[in-house]
Amino acid sequence: MSTYTVLRRARSDFVPLRLYRYHVLLWGRIGPRPPLVLVHGWMDVAASYQFMVDALSDDFFKDRLIIAPDWRGFGQSSGPACDHYAFADYLGDLDALLDHYAGATAVDLVGHSMGGNVAMMYAGARAQRVRRLVNLEGFGMPATRPQQAPGRFARWMDEIKALQRGEHDLKTYDDAAGVAARLMKTNRRLPQGKADWLARQWAEPRTGADGATRWHIRGDAAHRITSAQLFRVDEMLALYAAITAPTLMVEASDDSLRTWWQRRFTLDEFHQRLQSVPDCRCHTLPDCGHMLHHDQPELLARQIEAFLAPA
Repeated sequence: MSTYTVLRRARSDFVPLRLYRYHVLLWGRIGPRPPLVLVHGWMDVAASYQFMVDALSDDFFKDRLIIAPDWRGFGQSSGPACDHYAFADYLGDLDALLDHYAGATAVDLVGHSMGGNVAMMYAGARAQRVRRLVNLEGFGMPATRPQQAPGRFARWMDEIKALQRGEHDLKTYDDAAGVAARLMKTNRRLPQGKADWLARQWAEPRTGADGATRWHIRGDAAHRITSAQLFRVDEMLALYAAITAPTLMVEASDDSLRTWWQRRFTLDEFHQRLQSVPDCRCHTLPDCGHMLHHDQPELLARQIEAFLAPA
């Protein structure tokens, strides 16, 4: 299979946001319709949305600006060196991003996985800035107890020291084909053509001091450090309850939570949490896994278009 052919080419923008130089992909143009903001997940990049953007109808795409940033420490965004990332910073970055591109205009916000969690939290904290909200497989985390705090802080400090010793370094690859093979191993539904295209967005060649060139993931190893803060369900539920935007939760037919958490956190438990969102509906996409925007971009595009109309 040949490499994926992009139908709608993005243009790159680099924007100073909160001490960072953010890389942002833009499609379309400013028009009468609300901007559509797409935020990616952990160890991913903005270009991950290309397949879904290509699948959008011409009518939906017309006169609409689509904005997709590389989160700090991912993709081509760059900033101060750090040894860990705090989740709240993603909200601050998103707020600054909307200041730059949308001003006072409320946006349609879509987030995948970690980006879905950020989008839900942001929509609760800045309700007036989100017109419609779409969460793609952003489930949050298992509930924690205050008694776990001493161990969590100790683990955080230990992992920072391990990072300095190089123990959290990301794997490198001989070539782009090796990166594509990794992507296909992670997602059994990803065809070769899409994997080849994604590999060159997800990783880049770098020449080391020894003169050898290896392909490196565009992600900071510090993202692998466990958060020092416990996941507090009561705080998340308060944010959910403050969301005023109509919300669409899109889940994959494969149960990601069952694989990740082995019954420590289940879909039923997450759906109970969703009851705190004032206006929320759920939809399950068939024949797809966690990377549903790769597996079923056409079906996902139709769901998003129907939910965001009229604009």
